[in-house]
Amino acid sequence: MNHPGPPFQPGPPQGPPGGPPPGPPGGRPPGSGGETVGFAVLGAVLFVLVNAVLGFFVFAGSGGGSEFRFAAGMYTGITMLAVFGGGAALIRRGTPKAKGAGLGLMIGWALVTVCTVGFCTGVNPTLYELMGPSATAGAIR
Repeated sequence: MNHPGPPFQPGPPQGPPGGPPPGPPGGRPPGSGGETVGFAVLGAVLFVLVNAVLGFFVFAGSGGGSEFRFAAGMYTGITMLAVFGGGAALIRRGTPKAKGAGLGLMIGWALVTVCTVGFCTGVNPTLYELMGPSATAGAIR
């Protein structure tokens, strides 16, 4: 069987001459995870340390009763705003270090909350009942 026309001729090679550009040194692109993970661990440790110091001042500095409930409530609100608001702002920056630090703050808060049943982050309602009677605790019982 004869086919009309000239035989198949391939076109010019595709891509840049000499092949693809070389990859980054070490074989991994910059910011491929190690830096982010390191700063996540750093952020979690930083939260634990700062929470321990500031939490001590909340417990030691307030006299008890309604003064303690107010101080613990304010500390809880400010801490959550700083951790989740600041963590989200760091993540939105987009750099691997900032993403890791933002995630680390949130991970640190979650770990402290779970490991201390919410006492050290102020989310356990029993914490507020321990320091004296409250209007809502009497109404619930």
